[in-house]
Amino acid sequence: MRKRIITQGIEDVIPPDENWLDLKTLAVAELTSEDPSHPIESAFKPTEGLGWRASESGQQTVRLLFDRPLRVRRIFLVFREEEKERTHEFVLRWSSDGGQSYREIVRQQYNFSSPHNTLEVEDYAVDLVGLTALELSIIPDMSGGLAHASVAQLYLA
Repeated sequence: MRKRIITQGIEDVIPPDENWLDLKTLAVAELTSEDPSHPIESAFKPTEGLGWRASESGQQTVRLLFDRPLRVRRIFLVFREEEKERTHEFVLRWSSDGGQSYREIVRQQYNFSSPHNTLEVEDYAVDLVGLTALELSIIPDMSGGLAHASVAQLYLA
């Protein structure tokens, strides 16, 4: 039997069948850190870069504060790690009062293990009425290592 392991690139997982919100114009981003070569804007449009990456290791937060309340029905996230085996955890929360209080949407852990488990794709059907803030908190390495948090793609519809 001849076998070949193939990898799936980020561009292969973009769901084309949705009217994604233009997060660059609808929100202000608050970040605990950012690598200048991997700005948050590149997570909103993967053809423009490699996604967002923190400039420091350890837990990081990405918060989107929307100019006006929105109704969001879908959240699509992609995380990628090809260099280091690790388990990361992310928590996604939302607010309808400008970030005064948050409700948890999901808490998820994922084990990255090269070369086969390098891509985590999360696609959530939600009904967030009056969304004014969305917060993504990432612990990049649950074992306490020096990994940097990153998000390859972040879309809302």
